[in-house]
Amino acid sequence: MAPGDQRQRHVHRGVDPKKITAETVRADFNDLLAVVHYTRAAHELGLWASEQALIDRFFPDHRTPLLEAGCGAGRVTLGLWKLGYRNLTAFDFAEELVDQARSLAIERRAAKIIFLHADATDLTTCHELKESSFGGALFMFNGLMQIPGRERRRGALRELHRACTPGAPLLFTTHDRDSTPTERAMWRLEALRWTRGEQDPRLVEFGDRYFQDEAGRTFMHLPDRREILDDLAATGWQHAFDAMRIEVAREHHAVREFSDECRFWAAHRG
Repeated sequence: MAPGDQRQRHVHRGVDPKKITAETVRADFNDLLAVVHYTRAAHELGLWASEQALIDRFFPDHRTPLLEAGCGAGRVTLGLWKLGYRNLTAFDFAEELVDQARSLAIERRAAKIIFLHADATDLTTCHELKESSFGGALFMFNGLMQIPGRERRRGALRELHRACTPGAPLLFTTHDRDSTPTERAMWRLEALRWTRGEQDPRLVEFGDRYFQDEAGRTFMHLPDRREILDDLAATGWQHAFDAMRIEVAREHHAVREFSDECRFWAAHRG
């Protein structure tokens, strides 16, 4: 995803300026364009080199029960299975994507993976997750940042904290609006828009983007590093590591085409 790409057409022109909600995001992910986009990635792309490097580092025991939040069509989950992890539970709140993940698991002879329909901000509504306890959690490809509203994102971090055992690692990614001079310049202009009240009226907070590309309509919050450090501290997670993807591994062209540069984060449950 490339929320800062000037070639993309923002979708707020001439539409109802109601605030973006979880239901907006769910509908966008259940849209055919998004389903095809993420299903193709699950079938063809697999794990990024950077993802695999950090999974090997923070989840060395393949027997550990792992929980993947925002699993989409199963790209990361099936990548974990391929690496030898056999105690996997994954969920997403977009029903169409969960159906695709289950189908792919059957095709790859990985039907023992548990795929669930659940909302990261309230796992207690899912019976299978209500009393579960996991030795680690993942929330990959900026999934956490596709939850509108900082308090709801913190809610998701608290839910993953509750679902994990003490010391369990959490691995996730975000964009970083301070990562390059171009990004910083763009966000200075965006800050002026917010000061003048000229921002997209559907956005919830400064740092939000709502754009359209080959995957359909996408909501994304782009934080700075301080914001994530504060969110981890506020939700019981102890920061362990963060670095831009390019610092972790050199990615194949197909990965760079599929996704922009991002920041990896690792934390441990306090």
